[in-house]
Amino acid sequence: MTTIAWFHPFAGIAGDMAMGALLDAGADYDYVWETIAGLHLTGVEVEARLEYRGGLAATLADVQTADQVHHRRYRDIVAILEAADLPPRVRHRALLIFARLAQVEGSLHGVPLDEVEFHEVGSLDAVVDVVGTCAALESLDIDEVRSGPVALGHGTVNAAHGSLPNPAPAVAALLVGAPVVGLDIAGELTTPTGAAILAALVTQWGPMPAMTVTATGLGAGQRNPADRANVTQVMIGHTAAARGGATVETLTVIEANVDDATGEVLADTVARLLDAGALDAWLTPIVMKKGRPAFTVYALTEPENSESIRELLAHHTGTLGVRSQRVERWRTERHTEVVQVDGLDIAIKVTNHRAKAEFDDASRAAHATGRPVREVIAEAEAHWRLRQEPGSEGPSGEQRR
Repeated sequence: MTTIAWFHPFAGIAGDMAMGALLDAGADYDYVWETIAGLHLTGVEVEARLEYRGGLAATLADVQTADQVHHRRYRDIVAILEAADLPPRVRHRALLIFARLAQVEGSLHGVPLDEVEFHEVGSLDAVVDVVGTCAALESLDIDEVRSGPVALGHGTVNAAHGSLPNPAPAVAALLVGAPVVGLDIAGELTTPTGAAILAALVTQWGPMPAMTVTATGLGAGQRNPADRANVTQVMIGHTAAARGGATVETLTVIEANVDDATGEVLADTVARLLDAGALDAWLTPIVMKKGRPAFTVYALTEPENSESIRELLAHHTGTLGVRSQRVERWRTERHTEVVQVDGLDIAIKVTNHRAKAEFDDASRAAHATGRPVREVIAEAEAHWRLRQEPGSEGPSGEQRR
């Protein structure tokens, strides 16, 4: 089962609002605070308290620091996170968020990634907001983050560089490709930290997905306007198992059309994609403009690995453009059992529909014994079928994993 956190930023989102919403949904405050303490920062206090926004009870995650430094370079933030005592997924998600923000800031200001200097988001309260949000996600055991359209205001915002358009350029760049909605409100509704959290972690944008809701939460913003509930909503739930023992996963397909690579290069690229963690990789012959024969190179990957897979595909094919799309995979539940052929272990992948010998195991056994690989495969699968007959105890050393 996949546990999803679906954010509903109908009034915008900030880092403290995201953390507050997750705490309101049941994230363990002690766990979140202990994780933040792992940053080893002095003069930091975090209070979670109930406040009212537009008549709704919501959790305000109030972060207070003695920090007087509001400008830190991206590399300094990375050093803080890497030196901290953080759970692996919390650190990974926090690094993803600041990396996404640094990419945008570097592009906006025309500076290399390591030279990017954060202004407002360089303060320690922003670091605490990000790590606290990631810790709250971990406390709730969230596998996947999704979000509805993000609300944005209009007018101008005050920043270190003076008056800037609202939404701020960083917010606008972070939300490229995301659904947004403009509200007739002169004020910053979505902050760079809030936008970066969504931009880095959201695997699918749109309406709340089909899921069994287990908890809901509201995170309060700092302001309490009279005309709206200044909160971010989050819904926590589990995806339901599909019929036939399958579960639905949200994955990413990365693809590129290539018309100037040899077969050897393409075969090497597919192998490298698989070695890099792609769940699958394949080629499809196509005809491009001017009748040129070509191939589309595809890679199926988990959303959190899509950036590295995209870079690898571009690097090894030399393509000038890479596409991606979200897909749903109905994954049939399976397990692996082990049989022996000529004293050698052969793994058998078993689903509701079939049992299949792992080719690599069969190939190694075939080379060791001098037998044709087709015979090894047939004998391994026959051994497995025999084991399923009533009264069969199975061979000694039977394994399941």
